[in-house]
Amino acid sequence: MSKIDSMLAILWMLNSGRKMTAQQISERLEMNIRTVYRYIDTLSASGVPIISDAGHHGGYTLLHRFIESPLLFHVDEQAALLHAADFAEQAGYYGGKALDRAAAKLKQYSNPEQITMINQRLEGFEVIQTAGRPRVEPALDLLAQSIVSKNAVLIEYDTRLQGKPRQRMLDPYGILYWNHNWYVIGYCHFREEIRSFRVDRILNWTATEHTFDRPPSFSAADFFMNHILSSAEHPQSLKLLTLTGQASSLDHLCQHWFLGHHVKDRSPDTVTFELQETDMHNAVPYLFFPYGTSIQVVEPERMKQRMLEVLQEMMNHYQA
Repeated sequence: MSKIDSMLAILWMLNSGRKMTAQQISERLEMNIRTVYRYIDTLSASGVPIISDAGHHGGYTLLHRFIESPLLFHVDEQAALLHAADFAEQAGYYGGKALDRAAAKLKQYSNPEQITMINQRLEGFEVIQTAGRPRVEPALDLLAQSIVSKNAVLIEYDTRLQGKPRQRMLDPYGILYWNHNWYVIGYCHFREEIRSFRVDRILNWTATEHTFDRPPSFSAADFFMNHILSSAEHPQSLKLLTLTGQASSLDHLCQHWFLGHHVKDRSPDTVTFELQETDMHNAVPYLFFPYGTSIQVVEPERMKQRMLEVLQEMMNHYQA
């Protein structure tokens, strides 16, 4: 155990509120008692209010309310961090090993009472990872390092076109997690513009010596959301689409990753979306079919016709 970890362990033990002798600390941490004295002196010199009581019932304690220091975590805070670590791990977070070490330290430096309370909060809390998803941690790790070092990355990317991967030189500006997928946002040298790439479609990756400068105040999240919500760039081409139906179905549509950003008006039994006409006629009909007769298009009339056209196309496809 490193020196800083050992001193932090001593601090956590004293944080339990119980008086502890140097011998007890020495036995629990399996270190020489003279090392314990030295570390306690170092902590005291750095401003930690350790109280030393001599005599038969003596020992070390921390000054009352020092436990409120931001250096230490309450049980609720520890449980919240462990919950967040579980979520991050199941999402494919690339810092898994570091996350595991941090979680282990939280538990290691807790007293038995705190461990019991933490376990009570963790019981019954589980996150299930989607089966069959490709592992993206290695690619995310390299991309994160490249963002810090400002080195371009050569990637082999599955564009889903013609079944052949394409090679791209990318200056990674940022990484984001959205709708159960990881994305890297950066400057594509081939397209000569900022683009987004799904990390699970990156088949191979190599760091290069080419360096870049990240645009000042660039936000990967802002770019990404403006990119997928094209209506922000073309407000003049927006059309209104009104639905009626069961409240539960309308609620679900309002929470959809795409439609949720286009809700114009909502009442108990109707909802109005403001959409690009191309989106309304090309993509949206397929989003409505899973809801069957629980929803109905009110207007525009052209959308009703489009629903019938798409349904006929599907019937023809399966009858062929």
